[in-house]
Amino acid sequence: MLLPENVHPENSLYFNGAYVLEALRRDGETSFMNLYIESRKFHEMPMPIFVLALDWLFLAGLVSFNTSGNIELCF
Repeated sequence: MLLPENVHPENSLYFNGAYVLEALRRDGETSFMNLYIESRKFHEMPMPIFVLALDWLFLAGLVSFNTSGNIELCF
C-alpha cells in the first residue's frame, strides 16, 4: 500500500500523505475533519485512504495529537 506495484500512484499512502502534510503545513494545527476537508482541496481522496495516510504519518512520527485533540506537525 505504501509503494504499490499494481495500483495507481494516486491511491498510495505516500501520494496522499503528501497532501495531508501540505494541508497541515498551511494550517499548523487543526482538527481531524478540518484536515480532511483541507486535504481534499489538493486531491480528492476517500475517507479510508485519508485515515490510512494519517495513520502512516503518525507511525512515521511526522504528525501527532496535542493535548487539545488537534493534529499538528512534529517537525
